[in-house]
Amino acid sequence: MRSVEEQQSLVTASAVAPRPVRVAISESQGLLCAEEVVATRPLPGFDQAAIDGYAVRSIDVAEAGGITGSEGEPNELTLPVVGEVSAGSRQPTRLQPRQAVRVRTGAPLPTLADAVLPLDWTNGGHARVTVYQGVLSGAYVRRVGDDVQPGDVAVQAGTIIGSAQVGLLAAVGRDKVLVHPRPRLSVISVGGELVDIGRVPGPGQVFDVNSYALAAAARDAGAVVNRVGIADGDPAKFRETVEGQLLRSEIVVIAGAAGGATSERYRDMLVELGKLEIARVAMHPGSVQGFGLLGADEVPTFLLPSNPVSALVVFEMMVRPLVRIALGRRQPMRRIVTARTVAPITSIEGRKAYLRGQLMRDETTGEYLVQALGGAAGASSHLLATLAEANCLVTIDPEVTSVDTGEQVEVLFLAQRG
Repeated sequence: MRSVEEQQSLVTASAVAPRPVRVAISESQGLLCAEEVVATRPLPGFDQAAIDGYAVRSIDVAEAGGITGSEGEPNELTLPVVGEVSAGSRQPTRLQPRQAVRVRTGAPLPTLADAVLPLDWTNGGHARVTVYQGVLSGAYVRRVGDDVQPGDVAVQAGTIIGSAQVGLLAAVGRDKVLVHPRPRLSVISVGGELVDIGRVPGPGQVFDVNSYALAAAARDAGAVVNRVGIADGDPAKFRETVEGQLLRSEIVVIAGAAGGATSERYRDMLVELGKLEIARVAMHPGSVQGFGLLGADEVPTFLLPSNPVSALVVFEMMVRPLVRIALGRRQPMRRIVTARTVAPITSIEGRKAYLRGQLMRDETTGEYLVQALGGAAGASSHLLATLAEANCLVTIDPEVTSVDTGEQVEVLFLAQRG
């Protein structure tokens, strides 16, 4: 039996980022930048006011606010206001000595002005302004190239593009950027007992849960998903369906194709498409699973159990990391924290358990606490409702069969809700 870590290493070794494509910067958020974006012009491109106020020569207001006269009163200095400049103004303005120009935030600074006097340091006059406090040269001014100089790297290759990077791309005038796109993932369900959710199940039939749940999990991971739905059980038609998805996908997931005689049947259908192995992995749930590289492009293909909980846990531990690596994430696994149990937990010897749980935090100590929703004596591993209630997976090592109340365990965060 293969360990979880050995199976993960086998899977992640096949990870390949899709070929870079050029997209509009509005579509690039969350993607891996595939080029070095170099600025061709300074940012800002002109000296501009950083706040509303008055553009002045700092030397003209240097004495404002000082003590003068026999009464020791503050020295109030008055300057004529010879104009006003708003953001976006294209009209050149020149400031003469001992003059002030009213400016708005983002407005180009008049020639000879070297500072902006904040409104709060004046009486806010329009024809003439009384200055209560002087200002240093360069104060409240955004100089040319303060943010980015020509030749600077605005966004490095390998950077995950977030809101700040999108803003910087726009600021340097880029409308498109080369990125590694989201991997395309196809989800196929198999099983003679399955019907789609638009139909009423007959005797012995169940709804196709897996294709919907796994498609949602793949979107959460960051993939572009094609939910194929229920595939025809005829070998020729099934192979045709899979071959079609291999041509359009970077990852293919087939739910319901692992476990018992079913595994052998579907492996035999797919054996001519490439290398495919059905393995027993020392984990619970989802011990029996398949993985291989199929098609001319050796597309990573997964065979998952038919049980929805098992399928989702295998997806979480095996498929999701592959998607995250393809997206360029340096840490493809979920965040792990240590939590103290609030009730006993039992586990299967020889298998690493991934048990549904609710993670909480002690308001007094700040310590993480966890309540396992599965793994107690007599509990079932297949209940989907408890997975929906879970916000974490409690991991129990293969050699551990029981955990007492108050012991510490490792907990894997699932996606945040709300």
